[in-house]
Amino acid sequence: MKETQFNQIETQFSQILESITPGDAAAAEVSRKRWDSIAKPLHSLGWLEEAVTRIAAAQHSPDVRTAKKILVPMCADNGIVEEGVTQTGQEVTAIVAENFLDEKSCAAIMCTLAGADIRPIDIGMVVDTPHVEKRKIAYGTKNFAKEPAMTREEAVRALMTGITLAGELKEQGYDLIATGEMGIGNTTTSSAVASALLHVPAVEMTGRGAGLSTDGLNTKIRVIQEAIDRWNLYEQDALTILTDVGGFDIAGIAGLFLGGAAYHVPVLIDGFISSVGALLAAHLCPAAKDYMLASHVSKEPAARRILKELGLEPALDAGMCLGEGSGAVAAFPLIDMGAEIYHRMSTFDQIQVEAYQELV
Repeated sequence: MKETQFNQIETQFSQILESITPGDAAAAEVSRKRWDSIAKPLHSLGWLEEAVTRIAAAQHSPDVRTAKKILVPMCADNGIVEEGVTQTGQEVTAIVAENFLDEKSCAAIMCTLAGADIRPIDIGMVVDTPHVEKRKIAYGTKNFAKEPAMTREEAVRALMTGITLAGELKEQGYDLIATGEMGIGNTTTSSAVASALLHVPAVEMTGRGAGLSTDGLNTKIRVIQEAIDRWNLYEQDALTILTDVGGFDIAGIAGLFLGGAAYHVPVLIDGFISSVGALLAAHLCPAAKDYMLASHVSKEPAARRILKELGLEPALDAGMCLGEGSGAVAAFPLIDMGAEIYHRMSTFDQIQVEAYQELV
């Protein structure tokens, strides 16, 4: 890409970040008052109430809409697999990505049950597949044990891919977007990005991913920490961290969160990789946090720490660590239930019962 074209994309990216405003506090307040008027004990539906209120703030309207939902798995490969940080090879990425469309993957089956669409995106797989939509930045990232994972240009383009897609989904009438991913090696890139962003040693942020041995885990931790130290990433900005040790899937997911904030579409965080994308988006634009919902907490060591940093409570703690968007899709029915109660349940006035009072 010519320098002038990249400068234009970078300028557009900066303008989008500057355009993002916090969620609508007035809409959230109307939603809370509606919940308090419903004929049930105050706050008794917990996360369901909070989710609907956050959606009201994100959609800038107390007339919460949840009918049209979609899961967007960002699919990409990672050069760091050369270092022996995974149990399987990169060929698995493409196989699972295609299975999203054949309803043979876990997340695709769950989408059918939850009444959600699915739209996998090839943002950086090492091969081209027949059916997955191509928005490829490159054929995988570089091995960050030897060189930066991507260029700054590639990082911004990947972020813009997610932002653009969120805008398209808004135009198509989607009310909720769930983030997912597929990419062998992406727990390594995610641990590296999270460790750098939060200034926490890799040993505290890195897990076994899809079943590493103890030796494999130790290699993974060493590779991540060496890269962080090599480029002094604890002192770098979010975009530099993404460029040096990130993945195209993480960047695309972060773009979805930023696009959701820009276009007022709530976006669900899935598990660990998705939460790192959310954390990256929040570092790039803190107001984007108002447009995020946490679906579940992954078993990966850093998962709870990241959600705490984002100030979000998950709906589920079910011991899940599959990824793909499975946890986010599992939360869709809970959101639907909450929204249905919010819109349909009788108020205390309607059934002529004295309302509960907030006691201190």
